[in-house]
Amino acid sequence: MEVEQTVRRMRAIRHFRPEPLAADDLLAILEAGRHTGSSKNLQRWHFIVVQDGERLTQLSAVGPFAGHLAGAAAAVALITPDPNAQGVPLSITWDSGRAAQSMMLVAWGRGIGSVPATVYDQALCRRILNYPDDLHCEYILDFGYPADDRLVERAPRAGGRLDLDKIVFYDNWGTTRG
Repeated sequence: MEVEQTVRRMRAIRHFRPEPLAADDLLAILEAGRHTGSSKNLQRWHFIVVQDGERLTQLSAVGPFAGHLAGAAAAVALITPDPNAQGVPLSITWDSGRAAQSMMLVAWGRGIGSVPATVYDQALCRRILNYPDDLHCEYILDFGYPADDRLVERAPRAGGRLDLDKIVFYDNWGTTRG
């Protein structure tokens, strides 16, 4: 897929076929995250890949909307410095969001669905993934081949995005192009 088409057609997918990701697909997803730009090129992230079904099921309990992790072929936990910790710049949230989007776009371009899960229970997530106390996991991305292939080809629904004239101003707040 061309990049613009991939961005326009990407959908959140929460239901997957029960098959593992191909090794080259998973590697491409991880490479997309690794190659993403970051503030001052600090690359303050680590990615924990989870493919074990039992561990994915455990992770599905880290938040009230994380249940879809249990059915994923793989998940990637984004591990960063804690953005709320003293001295950690908020740019870490920008960096991890960029890495997540890169991974999800590459996945979608390969016919792989994904959706992020927000981690609400930090202690549980840390116990499951065993990362150091000075690091943080705000999001876990799950990946898999969509259970319904029609979702990959489905055109965007009308009205799904706000019109540009509702969200874009030119030169200053409130100035639109006529």
